Amino acid sequence: MPPGYNGSRRRVRAYLREKCTSPRPVTARPPSPRAVAGWILRHPDTLAEPEQLQLTAVRTNCPVLDALTRHVRSFAVMLTERPGERLPGWADAVRQDDLPSLHPI
Repeated sequence: MPPGYNGSRRRVRAYLREKCTSPRPVTARPPSPRAVAGWILRHPDTLAEPEQLQLTAVRTNCPVLDALTRHVRSFAVMLTERPGERLPGWADAVRQDDLPSLHPI
C-alpha cells in the first residue's frame, strides 16, 4: 500500500466493490437555454447528430418547445422561400398553440 494509508487491502477492495456495484442514477446535465435556442433557430441540416438527438429529447419532454420549434421552422421556410400566403395560417396556428411570445402584433 502507498505510504500514508494505514488500512488494509481488504478494506480498499470492499470499498471499491461497494462503489462499483451500488446502483447510482445516471442523469445527464440538461442543455442550457442558449444551446436549445441555438438548435431551434439553426437550420436542422446544420445540426450535428448529438445536437439533433438532444433537441429531439427536449422536444419530446416539453410540448411547448416542440410547438415553438415547429412554428419557428415553418416561419423560417416562409422567410426563405417567400410563400407569404401562408402567413395568416401560420399566425392562426400560433394562436391555437397559445404561444404568446409568437403572437403577431
